[in-house]
Amino acid sequence: RVQLVESGGGSVQAGGSLRLSCVASELTYYGTYCMGWFRQVPGKEREGVAVYSDNNGRTLYADSVKGRFTISQGNAKNTMYLQMNSLKPEDTAMYYCAADLTFCYSASFSPRDFDSWGQGTQVTVSS
Repeated sequence: RVQLVESGGGSVQAGGSLRLSCVASELTYYGTYCMGWFRQVPGKEREGVAVYSDNNGRTLYADSVKGRFTISQGNAKNTMYLQMNSLKPEDTAMYYCAADLTFCYSASFSPRDFDSWGQGTQVTVSS
């Protein structure tokens, strides 16, 4: 496991933008890895937002964010971003960075596949 630290959350009005950042303390992995973003609101299950697979360079997006959110990797592989545009009130949630560092061959939205999690950063979108 590695330590993941998120930043960039905040409060914006609908239609606004935010950029979340995630920095891993190190990126020691076995085989290949995946990194991504999940979100959760109180009383609901954690849901996948966007996940990147280093194995094939592909990204997986939730239908609800396609065309609005973009996941990207920084120049340093231990940094991951989530650019969020055209934000909606329903995007309000705690956003978590996650990493699967053991033979992650394809991106998935199953939280159980991820062995490292950040503490979360709150995103609040007002109408």
